Amino acid sequence: QVRLVESGGGLVQAGGSLRLSCATSGRTLSTYVMGWFRQAPGKERQFVAAINSNGESTTYAEPVKGRFTISRNNNKNTAYLQMDSLKLEDTANYYCAADTEWALNKWYQNGMPIWGKGTLVTVSS
Repeated sequence: QVRLVESGGGLVQAGGSLRLSCATSGRTLSTYVMGWFRQAPGKERQFVAAINSNGESTTYAEPVKGRFTISRNNNKNTAYLQMDSLKLEDTANYYCAADTEWALNKWYQNGMPIWGKGTLVTVSS
């Protein structure tokens, strides 16, 4: 299976931007749907965004629409989450994830079958 390693988290001011990266290994990235999830302390895991295997289709959770952009570079075996206009409520551990097929309704409830370890994003006022 593919191994996922997130990076790019940190402290950012509200209204600012941050880009998360998800480096992959073990399999060709182009065979996977990629996604991002987040989980704030004491909160449930939340779907954020997903992108299909060729990068031509994306979907976003309502709280991040218009502010976050998911992308991928299959030649670099890397997926990204560009976060703009960050809000305090965006503070969370962000997790990269992968699936072999598009299954949006399932992801909202169960996540994806392959996970990274997460990277912490903290948004300050």
